[in-house]
Amino acid sequence: MEQILKYFPNITEEQRTQFAALYDLYTDWNSKINVISRKDIQNLYEHHVLHSLGIAEVLNFKPGSKIMDLGTGGGFPGIPLAILFPECQFHLVDSIGKKVRVASEVAQAIGLKNVTFRHCRAEEEKQKFDFVVSRAVMPLADLLKIIRKNIMKENKNALPNGLICLKGGELEKEKGAVKGIVETTNLSDYFSEEYFETKKVVYVPIPV
Repeated sequence: MEQILKYFPNITEEQRTQFAALYDLYTDWNSKINVISRKDIQNLYEHHVLHSLGIAEVLNFKPGSKIMDLGTGGGFPGIPLAILFPECQFHLVDSIGKKVRVASEVAQAIGLKNVTFRHCRAEEEKQKFDFVVSRAVMPLADLLKIIRKNIMKENKNALPNGLICLKGGELEKEKGAVKGIVETTNLSDYFSEEYFETKKVVYVPIPV
């Protein structure tokens, strides 16, 4: 929790309580349904919660924004972002039902009212959103093909509607396969922990 407060000191008491509850909830659920590597659960806040919140360093979603988290797994980045942006609506989608169940149970336990869930493949989701967020579920070009149908025309945020995803490592080949603008932001510019040295936020505007 110290890491969350270090970078997001202005969160409300309710948000602090919600973030603080995540460790015990994920530890408990992870012992039944493996959504985070067993070795990595003690790094929950740095490797999963704070990493998810890296998206907020690139864009401060305006109230009323609709965001889909594609391939959410156990709820990342969707649940941390939903805590941080209570006036936005988040829709968490994953093709693995038991992972969706964990994310749903965690959200319910902390009283998140701005999240919905769906167990389906990305191709099956037809709703429209301002942004799609994701954590390295597939190469950028493949992801863009799938989600183009899900992007709203009207822009309401500081950045045009599109894809914002968390990636690590070498991205030049992936970026080269995408036609159009691809902007990358180094999370090491915002977070001082060693884990973030190779982590990036990738933004691709999607004209509709």
